[in-house]
Order: sequence, then C-alpha cells, then structure tokens
Amino acid sequence: MSTSRSGERTFVASNRKARHDYTILKTYEAGIVLAGTEVKSLRAGRVSLVDAFAQERDGEIMLYGLHIAEYGYGSWTNHAPRRTRKLLLRRVEIDRILAQIREGGFTLVPLSMYFSDGWAKVELAVAKGRKSYDKRQALAARDADREIARELGRRLKGRSRPS
Repeated sequence: MSTSRSGERTFVASNRKARHDYTILKTYEAGIVLAGTEVKSLRAGRVSLVDAFAQERDGEIMLYGLHIAEYGYGSWTNHAPRRTRKLLLRRVEIDRILAQIREGGFTLVPLSMYFSDGWAKVELAVAKGRKSYDKRQALAARDADREIARELGRRLKGRSRPS
C-alpha cells in the first residue's frame, strides 16, 4: 500500500441522506478512536453512516450507530460492528458544539468518513432537522437552479432551446 501525500483525502463513506434531511449550519473535522480491525474494514470501505449520530457523554462527544463491518480475516480480536466510538476534538470545539446543541433543535450528524494523512477522520455537522415542506422547497430550488444553468449554458454556446 502506498503512503498518502500530505493533505490528500481518501473518502471511505458519505451520508448523502443527511444533506437532504438536515440543514447544515457548521461542519467540523474530528478524529475517531478505532480498534485495529476497524481500521482494516474502513480501508476496505465496509462502513455505513446511515443511522449514525453524535451526542455528548461525560463532556466528550461520542458517535453512536456507526456500522463498521467485521474484518473478514480477523479472529477473536474482531470488533463489535455498532459499538460507541469516541470522537477526538479540541476542548474549545467541543464546548462550542455543545453550546450550539443545548440551544435546542440542533443535532450532530456525521456527513462523511475519510482518511487524511493516514488518520481516520469524520466530518461532523451541527444541523437542524428539515420538515417535509422544507425538503420539497429545497428540491424545487435545486431543480430551478439546474434549469437556469442549463439554459444559460445553451445561450453561451449560441444554441437556443427549440420551442
């Protein structure tokens, strides 16, 4: 396996549904405490962020519901797939996140997992849940923006849409 260059990110998994279900306010990069076989499963891409969320426990932020499949070549040293994992953040960041969450209506959602300089990282977001009508409005706005960009591209190329 080759060593990664400085600043290179190797994405392992992303939580695409989170961007649909939540309005993202601020994102943070957090390290994660893993066992040896968990790292091997992550490198193989056997992880799911679908039901994952983060909460405070004893002044620290823990990640719940993250599924990292057991390593196929592991033995009795294999990990539990859905165990609670500690996130590594600076104390200032933890205090800032906890202050935002305690305001009310906000939650911590993992958006993606990746390797940065060989270290496993989680992109964590402070988010507010969307109602179903907010989701419909966001989809309509995205479709409208896409159509505007498409028409603008046609006009720049000198072709207009046949009527």
